[in-house]
Amino acid sequence: MTNRRDFIRTFAVGVAGLNLTGLPFQALAKRRVTKITILHTNDVHSHIDPFPANDPKYPGLGGVAQRAAIINDIRNKERNVLLLDAGDIFQGTPYFNLFGGEVELKLMSQLGYDAGTIGNHDFDNGVDGLSSQLKHANFPLIVCNYDFKGTSMAGKTIPYKIFEKEDVRIGVFGLGIELEGLVDKKMYGETKYLDPLEKAAETAHHLKVNEKCDLIICLSHLGYRYPNKKVSDDVLAKKSLNIDLIIGGHTHTFIDKPFVYKNRDNKDVLVAQVGWAGIKLGRIDFFVDKKMRTLTADSTTLKVLNYARAI
Repeated sequence: MTNRRDFIRTFAVGVAGLNLTGLPFQALAKRRVTKITILHTNDVHSHIDPFPANDPKYPGLGGVAQRAAIINDIRNKERNVLLLDAGDIFQGTPYFNLFGGEVELKLMSQLGYDAGTIGNHDFDNGVDGLSSQLKHANFPLIVCNYDFKGTSMAGKTIPYKIFEKEDVRIGVFGLGIELEGLVDKKMYGETKYLDPLEKAAETAHHLKVNEKCDLIICLSHLGYRYPNKKVSDDVLAKKSLNIDLIIGGHTHTFIDKPFVYKNRDNKDVLVAQVGWAGIKLGRIDFFVDKKMRTLTADSTTLKVLNYARAI
C-alpha cells in the first residue's frame, strides 16, 4: 500500500503536473483527455441537519443543505460528475425513527445521486422496511453479492450500472458486508450473502472485458480494514483485478487522500472513505486518455460546512 503522502507523486495529476505516463500536465491538455469528477459519501446515517454549533467534535459540520451547495457549485464548474454513496444511508437520528428512510431517499434524489449501495443499517427496519422506501429514490441501489430471492427486495437492486460521460464508459458495482452476526436474522430474512471477492472479480471482469469500461468503481460497505482476516477494502484492493477505485464505508474511516494499493497485476487501486454523518464530501478527479490508455487522478476531501462562509 502506498501512503497518502506518496499519493500525489505516484498516481495523481497534482500541482506539479505529474501523472502515470511521466508527461507534464500541459502535454495532457494537448491530447484528448476527459476529466471525470467522482463525488462520494458514506455512512451518512440520517444526518439531515448539521451538527450543532456547540458540538465538541464537529461544530456546524454536515447537513444536506450545506452538502447540496458544494455539489451544485462543483456541477456548475465540471461537465462530467458522478455522485455516489457507499451505504448506511439510514439510522442515527429521529428522521429515520419517524419516517423510516423516506426523508433520506427523497433528499438524496433531490441532490442528484447517481447510485448507492446497501449498508447493514439500511436493514434496521427489516428487509420489508427497506423495500417499501425505495419508491422514494430515483437512483439505483447497486449490490452484486446479496441475493434477495424470496424477499420483498427481489428485483429491486442491480449488480452494476454503466455511466457514459463523453467518450468514457464508467462501470459502478456494489458490495455489501456479511449480515450474519451483525444484523438480526429477522431483519434481513432470506437475503443470501455471496462471497464478495468472487463477485467483485466476476463483475469487474465483465465490466472491463465485455462492457469495455474505461473506469471501474466499487461501492463497498465491507469496511476499510480489520485486525483479523475478515474481508475488507484493504483485502479486496490487494486481491482485485480491473478495479480502479474502491469507495468504502462501514468503519467510519476518515481518509483525507485515497490510499493507493497494488492489485494482483501490480496496477494501482485507490481506496477512499470519508468518515460518517455527511461531515465530509469526497472528490476524486480522473483524467482519462483513451488513446494512450492512461488513467490519472487527483483527489481532495471537502468539509461540509457553511459554504458561503467557506468560500
